[in-house]
Amino acid sequence: MAASDLKSSTQFSPQTTSLSSDEDLQVYCQPCDEEGTRLPAHGYCTNCKEHLCKVCFTVHKKHKLSKHHILLDATSMPKSLQHSTATYLDQPDDLTTPCKKHPKEMMKFYCNDHRQSLCSVCATFEHPVTSCNVNYIPDVSGNIINSKQYKDILKTVNNISDQYQQIVKDVQKMTDKSSSSLKEALANIRKFRQEINQRLDELERQTENEATVIEQENKKHLKVVETTCEDVIKAMKRLSDNIRRLNTSNQADQLFMELKLAEKKMKDIEDKSLQLTSYNNSEVTCKINEGILVMLRTETSLATWIQKRDICVKRSEDNSTCWITGITYLSPDLLVVTDHDNNTVKLLDTSSQSVCDQLQLDYKPWDITTVTSTELAVTLPDKHAIQFVSISSQKIKSKHSVKVHESCYGVSCYQDKLVVSFFYPAKLQILDMKGTVLTIFGENIVHEPRYVACNSSSIYVSDVETRKVTRFNWQGDLIGSYGRMGFPSGLALSDGDTIFVCDKERKS
Repeated sequence: MAASDLKSSTQFSPQTTSLSSDEDLQVYCQPCDEEGTRLPAHGYCTNCKEHLCKVCFTVHKKHKLSKHHILLDATSMPKSLQHSTATYLDQPDDLTTPCKKHPKEMMKFYCNDHRQSLCSVCATFEHPVTSCNVNYIPDVSGNIINSKQYKDILKTVNNISDQYQQIVKDVQKMTDKSSSSLKEALANIRKFRQEINQRLDELERQTENEATVIEQENKKHLKVVETTCEDVIKAMKRLSDNIRRLNTSNQADQLFMELKLAEKKMKDIEDKSLQLTSYNNSEVTCKINEGILVMLRTETSLATWIQKRDICVKRSEDNSTCWITGITYLSPDLLVVTDHDNNTVKLLDTSSQSVCDQLQLDYKPWDITTVTSTELAVTLPDKHAIQFVSISSQKIKSKHSVKVHESCYGVSCYQDKLVVSFFYPAKLQILDMKGTVLTIFGENIVHEPRYVACNSSSIYVSDVETRKVTRFNWQGDLIGSYGRMGFPSGLALSDGDTIFVCDKERKS
């Protein structure tokens, strides 16, 4: 027989589209046949529905993605190719979730590196064993029933449900409180209305309309929070019931995937809860305009509405409870605060009521002051330094710092001069922008100067130990003091030289 004849007798073209009756009854290796080589079948894979030669049969038992397939040996395999597409019982399991990319394939593998369930096609082409740690789910789900992971996930689900139920209760209370505060404000307006003439009828209607708009906005925002919470509670109930059902029915594989999905949902929901807490205060008060009595004809408003809301300054990356020790006004929409325990300076957007950026520091900050419209100074007591930072496009950047001789706390700026307070020993210093000491004063007068505030004529200091606010001039001379306070701390000056003091003990 010629070499060409021998080759044609042992090769089979994959282009063949039909078989004779004899060929149809022949049993040969189908994977090899597709490559152009016809070899006798040694066994059959019920999952792949293919006959296999001895080499393919051996490899099939060892490969990670096929070693769990059901194989039939030569004595029990289909005896002809026409039966090779017959349906055989697959391995009994509860892996019945179809792959989104390959709907005909079930999710039977799990990639630990990407935390993703896979079908055999995804596992083969997108998560190969050479680059990913892939497990066959029945191999790793054996101990999942009543496992610690099952109990922990279920506990977390229940905790989140409780948390969102509490948020719903709080929202309901805030809704009632908001309505109550608005009613009280309107009652004060009506009482004031009785003291003036009929001209106020028009202004009263205008004010009531403004109040109604605010109330509607409050209820709209709070309703969003309430609805979101109720949706989460329902989702948690469905998730909890499904987890319990799968555990009770011992569906280990499906429970494994459900718990992995639950872990991801828990993280998303925990991040979302930080945003919801920004709706934690919806009280409204009104400031009566007493000038309306003498300027009635020129006034256009009966009252100024002040809507009080808290801004949530906590971020998911914070490691500690927020402790805001310093705050300064930058623009109508921007505030900057120092978060002492998280070593950060945070930029707050008052319009969105959120933290739009933050700067991580190596040391704990204490106080902050505005130097220019884009530059601020922050005291770092433990570093014995004042750190300068800049604000641009709602981003905070660290600039240079200047050294001081002791632990610095309060800081205030006026016309390129910094007034800084120190505890040990207690004193105040006036510095230039390079950190050069221009004046030292307050020794033996202040004892624990916590914060400072200054304008063109005066320097004010809150002294915790003496429970006073002390006033100096720029030469360091004592002008006066204001006592009988509980725990004076933060200070702020108005344009009219009025000093505002935060008294922590009196909560005022």
